[in-house]
Amino acid sequence: MADATGLRTRAATLADAAAIAAIYNEGIADRIATFETEPRSAGQIAEWFTGRQLVIVAETPATGPVAFAASFPYSDRACYRGIGEFSVYVSRDFRGRGAGRAVLAALMEAASAAGLYKLTSRVFPENIASRALLKGLGFEEIGIHRRHGKLDGHWHDCVIVERLLDTGGTEDQR
Repeated sequence: MADATGLRTRAATLADAAAIAAIYNEGIADRIATFETEPRSAGQIAEWFTGRQLVIVAETPATGPVAFAASFPYSDRACYRGIGEFSVYVSRDFRGRGAGRAVLAALMEAASAAGLYKLTSRVFPENIASRALLKGLGFEEIGIHRRHGKLDGHWHDCVIVERLLDTGGTEDQR
């Protein structure tokens, strides 16, 4: 079902791997959202479809996927089961048009339905658009990793964000 922006969200399939790679590669090239520097192939993205990850796309009928959000297990340790580490990427032509919000909201629903109780990520402090998106969807900025990684020879900090999800249960999530 499409929303007011004409975007439809759905679980990604293996057939979406090339489109997801293209969107991700724009994010890598723009140097504002990831420490990654090497483009990804559709084959590398296809490796995400193991059943341990949640991958959602936002699409329009005319263009196909224009954004994706993915959640990967935060850790293999049993004590962290239920926490997903997520990423959101939007194609350049659709940034600022609601695609990020749509796909992340759909990921949050899918994560909750899958039994996850928390989503977490790290965002470059200068990525104002992502930080605004996250704040608008109820994510909290809970700290900063100082000099967390180098990108093109320069240290970058990362803002740590998290959101507790409604798991439908009555247990205390804090």
